[in-house]
Amino acid sequence: MKNVFNVLIVPVFLLFSLKERNNLVQNKHSEAFTAKSERIIYLFFKADKDQSGNAKITLQSTKIADGRLKQMPSFERNNIRKGDLVITLTGADGKEMGKQLVKDPFNPELEVYEKEGISRHKASLQNTEFSARFSYSENVQSVKIEKATEDGAQVIFTQKL
Repeated sequence: MKNVFNVLIVPVFLLFSLKERNNLVQNKHSEAFTAKSERIIYLFFKADKDQSGNAKITLQSTKIADGRLKQMPSFERNNIRKGDLVITLTGADGKEMGKQLVKDPFNPELEVYEKEGISRHKASLQNTEFSARFSYSENVQSVKIEKATEDGAQVIFTQKL
């Protein structure tokens, strides 16, 4: 009876250990796949104003890094003010893949610490740099920047990626 018990128990233990090993291997493969597919694209821009006050924007560089955005910056139309920039990523199919608001980069609000307390002042810049980050997709094809004006939005930059 003892021999029969050993003959039946050993294969059961081997079966479960092999099954557990296969599950671990499959989990590692799925983790590697999700890690490769989760990436962030960083877009770095430089902006200059000409003599008439029109902005000229150039895309300095793009970087793609492993990782994932924990929280996508929220975009609400009612938060747009004159001078703000709206950065839009577009896919190959023409669909909008992401949108982000950059507060007026030529007139940033600075905090000044004085004896009387903290005060805020707007600075006026002739050239500036700003960046945006989005979740990366192989489908990303172009970037567009619109500037908010009194008349609506004016497209000031488009470029294929």
